[in-house]
Amino acid sequence: MSEHYDEDGNSVQEEIAGTEMANLYHVINRDNVHGLNLSVPEDAQSVIKTWSDREDTTRFADSGVDDQLVIHVPFTQNVRVRSILLKLGRGELTPRHLRIYTNHANIVDFDEAESTRPQLNISLLEGATTVTEYPLRAAAFANVHSLSLHFGDAIGDETSRIYYVGFKGDTRSVQKEGTHKLVVPAANAADAPLVDRVRDKAAGQQSTAR
Repeated sequence: MSEHYDEDGNSVQEEIAGTEMANLYHVINRDNVHGLNLSVPEDAQSVIKTWSDREDTTRFADSGVDDQLVIHVPFTQNVRVRSILLKLGRGELTPRHLRIYTNHANIVDFDEAESTRPQLNISLLEGATTVTEYPLRAAAFANVHSLSLHFGDAIGDETSRIYYVGFKGDTRSVQKEGTHKLVVPAANAADAPLVDRVRDKAAGQQSTAR
């Protein structure tokens, strides 16, 4: 069965089934995504794409004076991140390492990155031509409101290129909305003919449920 996605890059099948592994594109605060050491500062936002554009190579972010760059990704609400999806530059433009820092109010600068222990240090796959998914430890990324992604160690030692950054995980608000749909206000239920018939049929029984 083929997979179908909505315009925000979310799996329609996953949303209908209520599974937790949803694309988090819709809860990324895209206007506030920014970076450090980019050849064009505004390009940080260009790598946050919909799922349907994940393989696009016309928009990307290149590092500036060396092969290190940081992209700061804030979310509009707390999320649990289960995996990160990346499409990287090929050949000499491929960064080989990624350090991930969570919940910093502002972007982690390079001095701070050297002195701060990351939540995760990933060796990136070399030679990949499509989007690659890297699973994360759910316990370490269970209550995230921002991520700082520190790429570096490019094969060519000069420039790192990023085409796409995405995340899979879940938000707690989706589960809360699901419970709200099951609540029937007592005042409205008393006026409903169907409820009246059920109450008449169960005459003699006192309802204490609320």
